[in-house]
Amino acid sequence: MEPVTLRTSRLELSLPTAADVDAIFEACQDAGIQRYTPVPVPYERSHAEGFVAQVPKDWEAGKNLTWAIREQEALVGTIGMYRVDGMGNGEIGFWMAPWARGGGRLAEASNAVIDWGFDAGGLDLTRIEWRAVVGNVASAKVARALGFQYEGTLRKALANAKYRDDGWIAALLRTDERMPQPWAVLED
Repeated sequence: MEPVTLRTSRLELSLPTAADVDAIFEACQDAGIQRYTPVPVPYERSHAEGFVAQVPKDWEAGKNLTWAIREQEALVGTIGMYRVDGMGNGEIGFWMAPWARGGGRLAEASNAVIDWGFDAGGLDLTRIEWRAVVGNVASAKVARALGFQYEGTLRKALANAKYRDDGWIAALLRTDERMPQPWAVLED
């Protein structure tokens, strides 16, 4: 699959590049990102370099599709559609740099990815899941605002290098009622 760039009124979602390594490394020093996402702990600069190198390969495989979230060319987070299974299912995942939290950027980026995921010109998904470590209230608030419906708790389902935790799971199904948000796929 070829990578796509998505734009919203103030954000650009595109492949992370070598120019983003320092911002990714700095953001992933955040205790919350280390606690609630599967990043390695401790997070080293080489992890950011490896992540940036891996993303295009994952797009080519079509299973894990990651974007850098940029506002005025500055990286403010990452978002992705993961576990795309070719049967209409995917899972959204994201993190925001501590200095970029608040202000609705994550919801804006998420809506662009969700709309592209459901769109026949995008992934044509029928179900998008969201998962988070139990206790990640900020992520749960975003998922709820996006319309995800809670489905239950997964026992010891989410892990990173330091933690193995129970997880929440919720889903968003494609319906005729979901009004698409404005987004555009840009030619690279």
